[in-house]
Amino acid sequence: MVSSLHEAMHSIFGEDPGLFARVTRTLDIPPFETPISATPLPTDLTENQPVERRVDTLLRIEAPSGDYILAVEAQNQPDPRKPNSWAYYLAHLQAKYHLPPVLLVVCPDQRTADWAAQEVKIGPPQWSSLRLTPLVLGPGNVPVARTPEEAASDVPLAVLSAVLHRTDRDVDVILEALVAALKVLDRETAEKLIDLTGQGLDDNTKAIAIWRNLVAADTSFFKSSLSQEIRAEGEVHRATANILLLLDRRGIPVSDTDRAHITACDDLDTLTLWFERAITATSIAEVFAEDPANPGSSPKQ
Repeated sequence: MVSSLHEAMHSIFGEDPGLFARVTRTLDIPPFETPISATPLPTDLTENQPVERRVDTLLRIEAPSGDYILAVEAQNQPDPRKPNSWAYYLAHLQAKYHLPPVLLVVCPDQRTADWAAQEVKIGPPQWSSLRLTPLVLGPGNVPVARTPEEAASDVPLAVLSAVLHRTDRDVDVILEALVAALKVLDRETAEKLIDLTGQGLDDNTKAIAIWRNLVAADTSFFKSSLSQEIRAEGEVHRATANILLLLDRRGIPVSDTDRAHITACDDLDTLTLWFERAITATSIAEVFAEDPANPGSSPKQ
């Protein structure tokens, strides 16, 4: 199954294709030029064969000195099968588009990045007909933005950096800098990057908790689906806590099963109804009773 982290590591280049050229300037390689334009290409590289082959993100980059194809792969862990697939991708793209392809592999940890960066020789020991040398990004070579000024200088790069450095000790500082920098962008762009960051942090309990709290704190600016989801979750949590507190103060017994029934409900209308009933109910059964105006109905769960 494709994870949220996997999606975030390559999707950021589709959101901002110029990020690739900018991030190469932080590496010890000849930098790529700032693109003139970028065109998303179909990611399905399957031929009339039983094996399906898909690259994660594929872009045709138009640059001042010539166009090229950028294939971005998110690699969560070492996989000895991938170099063969990558070699196929590059050969296929060269043959299909008649443009030089570049393979960028983005890795969430340094162990995977070190593995992906190894040169792979394809051919017999006497002669390597093909040498695979991916360009690799990981925590070790993507710079960290720890101040709002650093993050604001290139917000998409700061998003990528936050995802790749999500296990750093000072991840709270990194995320605070990013959330401040997002406010320099237009709201639509900021919302896309908020959600993308949330996807990339989703596998790290500490980082995603910090991020969700930061995004939920500023209701005046952040209106993304993630921030709205976080606020809705907070309202549901408060509603269930209020029902249980009210029942406890009124001395109405609540079994473990009934408690689980209340906390499992995520519909605010139902929770409001239960709270209103709990004000006068003499038993938990009265709280969960069917709606008199609609016999046979049951509250939404």
